[in-house]
Amino acid sequence: MNRTKISSLILAALMPFIGICDNGLPVFLGSFKNMKQVDHGILITADNAKVEVLHFSPTIIRIRINRSELQTEFSYAVIQQPVGNFKEIKDKQDSLVLLTDSLQVVITKSPIRIKFSTLAGTLISSDYKDFSLSWQGTEVTCYKKMFPDEKFIGLGEKTGPLNRRGNAYVNWNTDIPAYSYRQDPLYVTIPFYIGIHDDVAYGIFFDNSFRTKFNFGASTDNEFSSFSAANGELNYYFFGAKNISGIIRDYTWLTGRMKLPPYWSLGYQQSRWSYYPESEVLNLASTFREKKIPCDVIYLDIHYMDNYKIFTWNKDRFPDPKSMISKINAMGFHLVTIIDPGIKIEKGYLTYDDGIKNDCFVKYPGGKLYTGSVWPGRCHFPDFTNQKAREWWGKSFTALTGPGVEGFWNDMNEPSAWGQSIPDIVRFDFDGHHSTIAEAHNVYGLNMSRATFEGTKQLLNGKRPFILTRAAYAGIQRYSAVWTGDNQATEDDLMMAVRMVNSLGVSGVSFTGPDMGGFIGTPTNELFIRWMSVGVYTPFLRNHAEINSRRKEPWSFGENIEEISRQWINKRYRLLPYLYSAFYESTQTGMPVARTLAINYPGDEKIYENEFQNEYLFGGEILVAPVARDKTICNVYFPDGEWYRMSTDKLYKGKTEAVVDCPLDDLPVFVRSGGILPLQSVIQNTSEKPSPTLEINLWNGKGPNSFTWYEDDGMTYNYETGQYCLRLISFDPGKKTITIGKTVGSFSSKFTAFRLVLHDFGDIMGLKVNGQDQTLKLKSSTQRFFETELSKDNIEIKY
Repeated sequence: MNRTKISSLILAALMPFIGICDNGLPVFLGSFKNMKQVDHGILITADNAKVEVLHFSPTIIRIRINRSELQTEFSYAVIQQPVGNFKEIKDKQDSLVLLTDSLQVVITKSPIRIKFSTLAGTLISSDYKDFSLSWQGTEVTCYKKMFPDEKFIGLGEKTGPLNRRGNAYVNWNTDIPAYSYRQDPLYVTIPFYIGIHDDVAYGIFFDNSFRTKFNFGASTDNEFSSFSAANGELNYYFFGAKNISGIIRDYTWLTGRMKLPPYWSLGYQQSRWSYYPESEVLNLASTFREKKIPCDVIYLDIHYMDNYKIFTWNKDRFPDPKSMISKINAMGFHLVTIIDPGIKIEKGYLTYDDGIKNDCFVKYPGGKLYTGSVWPGRCHFPDFTNQKAREWWGKSFTALTGPGVEGFWNDMNEPSAWGQSIPDIVRFDFDGHHSTIAEAHNVYGLNMSRATFEGTKQLLNGKRPFILTRAAYAGIQRYSAVWTGDNQATEDDLMMAVRMVNSLGVSGVSFTGPDMGGFIGTPTNELFIRWMSVGVYTPFLRNHAEINSRRKEPWSFGENIEEISRQWINKRYRLLPYLYSAFYESTQTGMPVARTLAINYPGDEKIYENEFQNEYLFGGEILVAPVARDKTICNVYFPDGEWYRMSTDKLYKGKTEAVVDCPLDDLPVFVRSGGILPLQSVIQNTSEKPSPTLEINLWNGKGPNSFTWYEDDGMTYNYETGQYCLRLISFDPGKKTITIGKTVGSFSSKFTAFRLVLHDFGDIMGLKVNGQDQTLKLKSSTQRFFETELSKDNIEIKY
């Protein structure tokens, strides 16, 4: 082979990484040259690029554009393949028209511009008229028309307002302690957003793990939005379902949905940097039980290890981990331990020696191992984009699962090394596709979480592990919960945390939450209670504190705060049947547990206002209005419908504002009219059985409603083979009927009776249950109830 040929091959191989020299000027897509049909779509040759348009579903279209030939397909986020074909492809003189059952894609030829519309012709999204795509060096940017009333939500873990219009963001997973209101980037990259305008909505997922940027009209006079990547292809998915819940359903179909977590991980969790020695852990567990404050989980931070070495125990502080874990298990606690990726360079240290032997660490070009410093000192870092390294990592958890650890907390996995500047040339296997940290950085936390999940799931022999991560990429919901990093104990952080959790939810991640109480700093007594009250209505409820802050256990703020904290945590445990059912919904449809009001009420301008942007739905029935520390009254906006205050049954009309009381022990929480809420008795931990009577609360309403109540054993994956209990509870006010549907699934419910509590149903004193008369008892001026057997058959209640 001659030198010219060799040079050409080398240049072609390096082109994705070194870019194309254009004298520093941008290169644009250009015009249409020709088109050919390919499986599931078309491939266009343009003046300066290749453009592929694929039908993934009737409401999901994939666009890939590259300066040279399209690269080999590979994604850590996407788990689906294209399904079906366009119903019709029309090659017109000045455009191409591609039709699905739900959408039409119009591609103008000179110059190329891509537009997405409904079948009726309503424009949903369009390339910007003056320029649609550009390359500057290796950076590729796509420009979209911005509509006058357009709003943008999503992008996962981002600070700032609910509506991202007028702001710009960067995706580059970064360790940022004590981050502020406008801090960006943070720990998580989810390049997925939803645009809302003119009674339509759409989603765009830009699947590129290089450093990416999103600009929603910042410094552009609101003419266009854009998204760009430092390198790689312009590879995005367009979602055109009819509503936002449909867009979320499609996005989580594409990137995967969460599996049900262990039931105990929905309970209250107590953490600190750090609880040690063993005696302090045991005393902590005993204190929760003595004070009758429900709790399921205790965390061990880095001080449980031997000199911060991963997969070790400090024998002085924890001489017998198995015995200690057995003792706290007997008290109803589960243990979660922190895990960092940095492996200390120390011959004789089993994990280090094993990693070297199995060639599991990332390297510089030429083969030298990369070294960075973190807690243990000088470390090597596993290449989690290598299947062999993931398997090695997963098997290493025997040091923790053997003694009885069931939860695994992945930290420092941005990846973070002191100095925060790992050289771009560090090489990664990328599952055989070979790349550098420039492309692997943002997926490092995802793949560490994957390796942790897959390994511990196998080691726990059928039991569900609990995985928690700080860093992540799109698709993380398949493996792990996410917490929002090292926040502060301030009012602003509390409200910011609410929006971040809701943004993660709309971006596919249901199991998420902040460090309640604030990781850094010390909250006032009142602010601590505000954190705890919001935490009850947050998917992931963990109290965590840094090493230099005051103690933040619920009893650390005096007897009054301890009692109010107990009341709030009791409410969390009462809500577990409702909450677990909401998690089940997430596994089926991708709908988040904590839901920004923009999902259900996208066209309501009030929900985007600063005063009301923090309100959200918890599950489908509960409206939460978070409150800052210093308020005793607050203004609440009620979206469309009617809403009852949960604590008083006072009714509020929708599309109105009202000033309501907000004492520390009564956060403004409301239930939609017609709302159905299954509750249980208070328990001290999830291994304790509640009363066998399930309390089904129903608030009166003008329209029908239904709720899917779900149960399983909460510990194993047996639900995947039908061992669950699912019942549809429905309310039809027109027919004056309440129905508890027949049991679906082979799991026997822990509840053998039910108490139906009717809220605001007037003076009715009797009803019929499957044709038999039943007398109602008075619970309060607005509530009446009765109790009876909960059979597995259909139960019809007429009032």
